Amino acid sequence: MSLGMITGDLLPTFGNVTQSGGLSVVHDMMAYQQQLGYCPQFDPLLDKLSGRETLELFGRLRGIQENSLASLVNRLILLTDLSNYADIKTESYSGGNKRKLSLAIALMADPAIILLDEPTSGVDPGARRRIWTTLSHISKSFCSSIILTSHSMQECESLCQRIAIMVSGQLRCLGSSQHLRAKYGQGYTIVVKFKRIENEGYLQEVRSHIMAAIPSAFFTDQHETMWTLRVPDPTVGWSTLFERMQDCKVRFDLEDYTISDTSLEQIFVGFAREQRT
Repeated sequence: MSLGMITGDLLPTFGNVTQSGGLSVVHDMMAYQQQLGYCPQFDPLLDKLSGRETLELFGRLRGIQENSLASLVNRLILLTDLSNYADIKTESYSGGNKRKLSLAIALMADPAIILLDEPTSGVDPGARRRIWTTLSHISKSFCSSIILTSHSMQECESLCQRIAIMVSGQLRCLGSSQHLRAKYGQGYTIVVKFKRIENEGYLQEVRSHIMAAIPSAFFTDQHETMWTLRVPDPTVGWSTLFERMQDCKVRFDLEDYTISDTSLEQIFVGFAREQRT
C-alpha cells in the first residue's frame, strides 16, 4: 500500500486503513486526514512565498487560531533549523532547506501520525545529518507516530524502531534492525576484488579454490572485477576466514578482499535482487 492510499489521495481498491482511534480512510476521510501530517517526496512549496509565509498559510489551512499561529510557526522554524532562511523566498532554498520546510509543514498542528516519503531525498550529506537530528528530536518530543519510506538503510537504522522491507508491493519482513540482522543476516559477507584479467580459466580457478577453502560459501553477486559471497555458517571463525582468504589473495594475486558481518544494507539489496529476478 502506497503512502498515497494511507493519506487518502488514492482510495484503495481493496482493504482499508484505520487509525488507533477507529477512524478509517474509507469511511471517515475528513476526520481521518485531520490527524495526519504528510511530507511528500517532492516538496509542495510555493516559490514566491517565504518559509514563514508558507507555514502561516498551511497553519490557517489546518485551522490554527490566529492568536497562536505566530508562536507555532516560530517554534517550527526553530525546530527545523530554518531561522536564517525563514523570511527568504523558497525559490532560493537549497534542497536541504526545502526538505526541512516540508517537514515543518508536516508537523503543523501536532498530528497524531506523521508520514515522511523519502525525507532526505536529494539532500547533501551534511543537511541529511541535520534532518536526522531533527527527526530524532521530534520522535522524542512529539506524541506522534512517524512512518517514513527510504532506500537508505543507514537512515532507517538511525531513525526507526521497526523496519519493514517490501518486494513488489508485498511485505517481506518486519522488525527491529537487530531482529532483521539475526534472521536474515547470519554469517559473513566476503567481497573479492580482482585486477582486470581477461582470463576465464583464471577466474574459474579462483572460484574453485574459494569453494574448496570455505565449503559453506556461496556466490550472491558477480561482476567483471568483483565477487560477493555469503558465508551463512556462523560457526566459522574470523581467523579461519582471514587465513584462507589471505592465502587466496597471495596465490592468485587478488587486488583486495573484505570480510564483514552482513549489514542491513546487504539484506535490503538481497530482497531488491529478488524483485529484479
